[in-house]
Amino acid sequence: MEIEVLIANIANQADIEAIVNSANANLRLGSGVAGAIHEAAGPELEKYCEPYAPLGLGKSILTPAFDLPNKYIIHTRAAHYLFDENPEQVFQQCMDSIFELAKDNNIRSLALPAIGTGVFKFPAELCATTMVQSFQKHVNTPLDLVRVCVVNSSMQALFWDALDAASMSYN
Repeated sequence: MEIEVLIANIANQADIEAIVNSANANLRLGSGVAGAIHEAAGPELEKYCEPYAPLGLGKSILTPAFDLPNKYIIHTRAAHYLFDENPEQVFQQCMDSIFELAKDNNIRSLALPAIGTGVFKFPAELCATTMVQSFQKHVNTPLDLVRVCVVNSSMQALFWDALDAASMSYN
């Protein structure tokens, strides 16, 4: 599995089969990642998601990508770090469910944001460490490429540090 950490917009990953949405419970247009993905995918996405709401903590669902250049969107719901119980455990459940959906649907390339670090207040360093641990745990999946899309160089450095600490190679 090749791992990349790029300063990039998750909604502009045309070479990636599936992107991950850090979703709200109602799977609706929101702020941050959810807003960018919903706006780029178009109104059909929100309509398609209605029967799946509310999405439980730590759960993920797969939808078509509609107007995005990708084939799929994997929507996952992280815990709010300050208000929900066991946010670290929920985060790990999110990661496991993302990789399970990727495996079940033979997805070869996946782009993820720094899940939960915006509105859900998940600490960025903990996010990076947990995501990298999940990459290690799921290294034997059909995925050829996992791309982490971050907003700035300091977030990119946190992921690079976590990958270095885990002795995982990356681009």
